[in-house]
Amino acid sequence: MGKHMLISVVSPVYGCPGAISELCRRLHLSLQTLSEDYEIILVEDGSPDDSWNRIQRECEADPRVRGIRLSRNFGQHYAITAGLDFTQGEWVVLMDCDLQDQPEEIAGLYRKAVEGPCDIVLARRTERHDHWRKRLGGSLFYRVFSGLSGTSMDPSVGTFRLMNHRVVSAFRRMGECHRLFNGMVQWLGFDVGYVDVRHAERYEGKTSYNLRKLMKLAADGIVSFSIRPLFFGVAVGAAFALLSFLYGAYLILRLIVAGPFGVQGWVSTVLLVSFLGGLILLSLGLLGLYVGRIYQQVKGRPVYVIRASANLRSDTRTASGTDTPFSDAE
Repeated sequence: MGKHMLISVVSPVYGCPGAISELCRRLHLSLQTLSEDYEIILVEDGSPDDSWNRIQRECEADPRVRGIRLSRNFGQHYAITAGLDFTQGEWVVLMDCDLQDQPEEIAGLYRKAVEGPCDIVLARRTERHDHWRKRLGGSLFYRVFSGLSGTSMDPSVGTFRLMNHRVVSAFRRMGECHRLFNGMVQWLGFDVGYVDVRHAERYEGKTSYNLRKLMKLAADGIVSFSIRPLFFGVAVGAAFALLSFLYGAYLILRLIVAGPFGVQGWVSTVLLVSFLGGLILLSLGLLGLYVGRIYQQVKGRPVYVIRASANLRSDTRTASGTDTPFSDAE
């Protein structure tokens, strides 16, 4: 870690180029009230606009602003990983670039961390300024994820947070290729504090998350964090085996008591066989998902690839167990 660096700010950038200049301006004003020794790391995650050019301009204007450009759109959680791999601060702030997370709240997070003391301070949004579809999708995401993974997550908490360098160092050592940042940090088990913050309107653009992407993220997180879905298949199979045994015992008892009886229930038999066949295919599908995750993990590919950087030195990098190519092209 940098000897004199107090705070590092990491912000993934996608789809809001107009907010970059205002984000940096407000971050400079906010961070200077805490220390002059800080850095701002902007990770451009394959954004289809001129975000990288604007990041470069901010880097030219102030050497404390650092830019990372990924080779393609890897996704928010992978862009977060890339930024955290290059942080040098004793404390690390993670926030979105659309200014719904307000830089002025960082001082409150830092005070809570120092007074706590806490290793992680989460920003709890008291009132969300999101479209109802995003709120609905987020609510479904957390319900599905919590129910099937066994990991409880607070829907009022997003990515905005302050973390001690010990948390960041531990996160870097997690080598999963499928990443759900909030769940991974929660799994680490460090002391957590909360600060209520104001949630602002988006400065520009719209969210890239929709219900389909949230459900896919939930499925990836569930399979990566828990084997509970496999137990679901086992439980259903055991239940049907018990019901079949009881029904077979009933038929034998009826044969003994009432004698032979005619063949009936063709429709119910077909429906039962079809239903059981569907459950078998579902169980095989779940098993296939886990095998597929194993296959993708053992390939050992890097979780992100850097295309270009600005104000970033390769010797500051502390990778989280991935052999990631590094490019220092300006």
